[in-house]
Amino acid sequence: MGMKNEIIQWIRRQVAACGAKGIVIGLSGGIDSAVASALCVKALGHKRVLGLFLPIESHAQDLRDARAAAKKAGIKTRLIDLSGIYREVSLLLPAAGASARANLKPRLRMLMLYYHANKLNYLVCGTGNKAEIMVGYFTKFGDGGCDLLPLGGLLKRQVRQLARELAIPERIITKPPTAGLWPGQTDEGEMGVSYADLDDILDRHEHKKRQVASPKTVRRVLEMVKKSEHKRQRPNIFIA
Repeated sequence: MGMKNEIIQWIRRQVAACGAKGIVIGLSGGIDSAVASALCVKALGHKRVLGLFLPIESHAQDLRDARAAAKKAGIKTRLIDLSGIYREVSLLLPAAGASARANLKPRLRMLMLYYHANKLNYLVCGTGNKAEIMVGYFTKFGDGGCDLLPLGGLLKRQVRQLARELAIPERIITKPPTAGLWPGQTDEGEMGVSYADLDDILDRHEHKKRQVASPKTVRRVLEMVKKSEHKRQRPNIFIA
């Protein structure tokens, strides 16, 4: 059984084990959400998957790409523009840096996803991949808040491989990955490392192989892994 079919079977088991009726997923216009939604449809059928478009002052092309992914998957969708809510909430809060403001966006989206999941008895499907999870490139209780992560064990190159196998639109596969946190923001620019290098460094580190990237880049990646460990763990509980 190939990787695609293994993930499809895994999704089915996760949903069945929880007694859930389906899956809700946020569609950003990026490759990860496009691949995850396509896998969910193959696991459950298009009638049991709901895609939410949740733009917050987002680029118009991202919404067009998200619609293209949803059309390809054949799923029901709903558009909830959170731009106004984001601005209103921002007015209630004290001034802060760009990171604090940007992290509001995925946390607002998480509220919408879980509202629909609770309403429909669905599970929330996360879209993070292994490379992003390992270096903590996600917002805690934002896009990191989900019930299952079908791409969580896959490096970015493996996600791209799956995307072509699933016939995801080429524009979505090749566009620069971005979380859409601010105009011109890209994942690679924010992390300070390309996905190609990130995948390779993490894979070599996991399998204890000699690194070939520059020592500076390797140190940067491994430091991100170390500093983000708390994001991959449940909250610590005091035991009396």
